[in-house]
Amino acid sequence: MSDERLRRWIDQLVATPGLTAIKDPEEAWREHVERALGAADVVSRFDGRIVDVGSGGGSPGIPLAFAFPDREVTLLEAQERKAEALVRLASEFPNVRVARGRAEEHETDRYAVAVARALAPPPVAAEWCLPLVARGGAVVLYVGPSADLERVQRVADRVGGGVVSEEAGLLVIPKIAHTPVGFPRRPGVAKKRPLA
Repeated sequence: MSDERLRRWIDQLVATPGLTAIKDPEEAWREHVERALGAADVVSRFDGRIVDVGSGGGSPGIPLAFAFPDREVTLLEAQERKAEALVRLASEFPNVRVARGRAEEHETDRYAVAVARALAPPPVAAEWCLPLVARGGAVVLYVGPSADLERVQRVADRVGGGVVSEEAGLLVIPKIAHTPVGFPRRPGVAKKRPLA
C-alpha cells in the first residue's frame, strides 16, 4: 500500500525530534504504517468514530484514517508539543482531528473503537481506553508477545469490558456494559495503583 500522503507523513515523522526513535523511512513505514494497518480488519468490525489514545506521532491513528476515509479519527495526545506537531502531521487527512488531553479527562462513551500503541502497560491502557468506548464497540491494544492476558481481563471485568481476545499482536477488548461509576479514575491513579 502506498499513498503519497502517508509517505509525506512518514518523512515528517522521522524528521521531527521526539516523535519516533526510528530514523530510517523504510523501517518507519514498516513499523508505523504496516503494523498500524494490522488492526484494520478488527477496526472494520465496529462502525463509528475511532480514537488513537496517546497518539504521539500519529500511529496508528493516521494510517487508520487513511484506511477508513469515511470515519472520523481523533488523535488524543496529552503532551502539548506532540499535539501541536500532530496538527501539522495530520493536515492532509481531512477525517482526522487532534485533541489535546488525557484519556482520564476525555469524554466517555463516545467512540466505536479506541486504539493504543506503546501507551502504557496493557492493563493500564485498558483502564484508560475502555471508558472512551460506547457499548458495542471495542478497545484494540497493540502489544508484544509478553502481554499478560489475564491481567487485562481482570481490568476489563471491572470497567465494562467483555472477553479479551488475542489476534496477531493485538488484544481486542469488546465493550459490553456502560462504564461503571468511579471510572475513569483521576489522572495518574491507574499507573500508580493498577487494577490488576
